[in-house]
Amino acid sequence: MAFAPDAPAGLRRSLSFRDLLVYGLLFIGPLAPVGVFGVLDARTDGAVATVYLAATAAMGLTAWSYATMAAVVPHAGSVFAYATHGLGTTVGFLAGWLALLDYLLIPSVAYLFSGIALHALVPAVPAWVFATVAFVVTTTLNFAGVRVAARVGWVVLVLEVLVLGLFLVGALAVVMTTGPSRPWSSPFASFGVLSAPQVMGAVSIAVLSYLGFDAIAGFAEETTGASGTVGRAITVCLVLSGVLFVLQTLLGAWLSPWTPSTLAAAPARQGTAFYDMVRSLPLPGLATAIALTKAIGPAFAAMAGQAAAARLLFGMARDGRLPAALASVSSETGTPQRALVATAGLTLLVSVVAARRDDGLAQLVSLVDVGALAAFALLHASVIGYFVHRRLAPWGPPHVVIPLLGLAVTGWVLVEASPFAQALGLVWGGIGLLVALGRRTRRLGDVHGHG
Repeated sequence: MAFAPDAPAGLRRSLSFRDLLVYGLLFIGPLAPVGVFGVLDARTDGAVATVYLAATAAMGLTAWSYATMAAVVPHAGSVFAYATHGLGTTVGFLAGWLALLDYLLIPSVAYLFSGIALHALVPAVPAWVFATVAFVVTTTLNFAGVRVAARVGWVVLVLEVLVLGLFLVGALAVVMTTGPSRPWSSPFASFGVLSAPQVMGAVSIAVLSYLGFDAIAGFAEETTGASGTVGRAITVCLVLSGVLFVLQTLLGAWLSPWTPSTLAAAPARQGTAFYDMVRSLPLPGLATAIALTKAIGPAFAAMAGQAAAARLLFGMARDGRLPAALASVSSETGTPQRALVATAGLTLLVSVVAARRDDGLAQLVSLVDVGALAAFALLHASVIGYFVHRRLAPWGPPHVVIPLLGLAVTGWVLVEASPFAQALGLVWGGIGLLVALGRRTRRLGDVHGHG
């Protein structure tokens, strides 16, 4: 069973494979590890490359499940639609509810990153002002339609990749001429004894760098290619990101002027550890270019996230899980305009409030991380439910083994997440479960009343 290619309230098909890849890579950000490099370096005693290898493998299982479900349920609702078809309407709603933490709040995180970074460059202007300006520009592009946003996003992505390329080439040249400041094996083996719990605890932080590749699935109804285009874009996006992340953290670890123990003893240095490393290199201007890229790039990551969130709201509304008004589509741009308005309003509110709080960023990141991982867990379960339990399509061992591995890894990462993040996730999930059960009770009451 799968949705028809052209649903009654369908979106306009205009996105190519490259457009999907642009949205995914924009959302992730080619320089995503820069902000957490120091934290991971300190927590793993230097084994940052191993952390990103493990995180890429863990997200690879999730990418496989997304690609598998996107081929049979090409729905704008993404994980909500997959869980609904594989596990039933109640679990489907809960999966969509948990994904909302990721899709609705990660644009706020990205706008906040931009605001803070630009404020650091221009201290006279408050972070919330920069965040608001970034919001206005990128939201306007989203309302203009996915093709317009994808074209602008392509230009921004090329600039980000060029800056990263300059770092990779320059850092490699330094390593080859002067040698590393740390042992060659330390980015993989650490300075001491590396334990599995230590790696997975760091992976629970590193996975935030990857959040966004899954958003590609939300554009399934706007893709011009074959049914496998979405899955292929998700896979390529993850592989490219993983390679770039491992390379930049590997070079960063080899050239870092600080030892992991120094960073562990001075937490204030962890956030700027990557920039400190770049400034120590004989590459003038590169640190400033990276800082500017990290200031502007997140705003366009938020643009992609905002668009994906609107598709999730649209899909849930069209299936009767959210107010029907959110399921309307603009005849001019072919976009879910009301869902975009709702997404934009919430994003702006959360961004401004969080920017005015000292702990705003930490709280948002915790919510996004746990929401995404919980939704990933239900995604893996939906593969088993769809292919094995409900037998809606032919299945084989991969439809059991890979999702179970994905569930195990996702569960492990969730267990290693911070208690604060776990508590927030449980509260949000509990609210979603109560809402789902309340809606189910009302529907049953209506049925009996009509009977």
